[in-house]
Amino acid sequence: MSGSPDPEILNIDQAAELLGVSVKTFHKVLHSEELPARKVGREWKFSRRALIEWVGSGKSSDFVRDGRPSGVVQPHRAGADLDADNAVREDGAVRRTSGWTYQNTPD
Repeated sequence: MSGSPDPEILNIDQAAELLGVSVKTFHKVLHSEELPARKVGREWKFSRRALIEWVGSGKSSDFVRDGRPSGVVQPHRAGADLDADNAVREDGAVRRTSGWTYQNTPD
């Protein structure tokens, strides 16, 4: 199996590469979504086929915006209250720090 170009069982680095994301981003998804995985000893293991099927089974309509467009930077007014979804940048602009929420809806 070590010489196989496309192993069936992946470690976290290989799984992140398969999905085209950083290992840091993959860790976030691993701990916040229903990602098909097993922990063997101290290492996470992933089935190549299960990851591909997991990505293919998702629907963009399952992810809903909270009413505000993503990435919008608005100037911060002195004395204006900020909610937990915003942070003030050094230049005084408000930066969105959260956005997508997952809605678990039946098909």
